[in-house]
Amino acid sequence: MATYCLQVDSVRRLFVLVLPVFFLASLAGCISSQPYPVGIVLPPPEVAPQVRAPQVGQEWVYIVRNVFNQAIVDTVTEKIVSVDKEVRIQRVGLKSGRLPDEIQSPWGYILQDPHWTPPQVFQRALPLWPENLAPKWTGFYKVRYQVPGFPNSSYGWSLGVTAIDWERVSVQAGQFSTLKYQNVAPYFESNDLFRVLNYRQEDVWLAPEIGRWVIRRGFGRYITPGVFWADAYWEDYLEWELISWK
Repeated sequence: MATYCLQVDSVRRLFVLVLPVFFLASLAGCISSQPYPVGIVLPPPEVAPQVRAPQVGQEWVYIVRNVFNQAIVDTVTEKIVSVDKEVRIQRVGLKSGRLPDEIQSPWGYILQDPHWTPPQVFQRALPLWPENLAPKWTGFYKVRYQVPGFPNSSYGWSLGVTAIDWERVSVQAGQFSTLKYQNVAPYFESNDLFRVLNYRQEDVWLAPEIGRWVIRRGFGRYITPGVFWADAYWEDYLEWELISWK
């Protein structure tokens, strides 16, 4: 048993080390029709701005594109409908109809994250953005999550958060001063038992003045038994761009 555990740990360490190399190689072979967002780097503010407090009726509308072919997947409206014990954000897609809610408790800490399929309900809320809005800040979190409707099972989740820099970016909703940060889930347990290794990564541009991101771009990859990482399957590779807010 000890030998087996040592082998598993060695495989995981090797996976984390070689993963970026495989991603660079695989992404180089794919022409991304949706250009990567480019902003103007700003000097960090002397005092970190406060993220806008939540109020019922606040709303953000995003156009969602497939990064590979720039196709519009949906237009999603996210609206705060409750700020009592938890902040509940109702989500509706123009094509998809009603989507799972996002739940924060407290504000800025995600308890139910609906942005991946299936949604994740964390046993302990995780920071939705860097706890310190300053470049080079990093955080790492480990927790377990459940899938809605299946309360008897839970899965391991690890998340690294890195604040990169302050950038001024332009989107359809206007220009915003944003903190760019990256979320990386280097390996985690999937509720799909056929997945043996999983990886997710997001680049996010948070605009404190609106209490939300103006761009969110992320992808996931995974392998099943007998599949090498060079041939890993893709989860969604999507970019969310803000087109209006209030």
